[in-house]
Amino acid sequence: MNELIQILLSIKTEKEMREFLLGLLTPKEIEELPKRIQIVKMLKRGVPQHEIAQKLGVGVATVTRGSKEVQRGKFSNVA
Repeated sequence: MNELIQILLSIKTEKEMREFLLGLLTPKEIEELPKRIQIVKMLKRGVPQHEIAQKLGVGVATVTRGSKEVQRGKFSNVA
């Protein structure tokens, strides 16, 4: 994990980040990451978990996991 963090921190431009992520992640992973960010944003706005799951086409368990992490304060940098 530390190595990944250091690599991500060393990337300077949006183009470099895009190329890195496209090379590292599968198409399904690339699709899932933005959904997880949307889950966090919606949770922070107070949208009910079942509504989030339905709107984004994800399982309630995925939303619940996100909710637990929000409660732990792990997404203070996500508005």
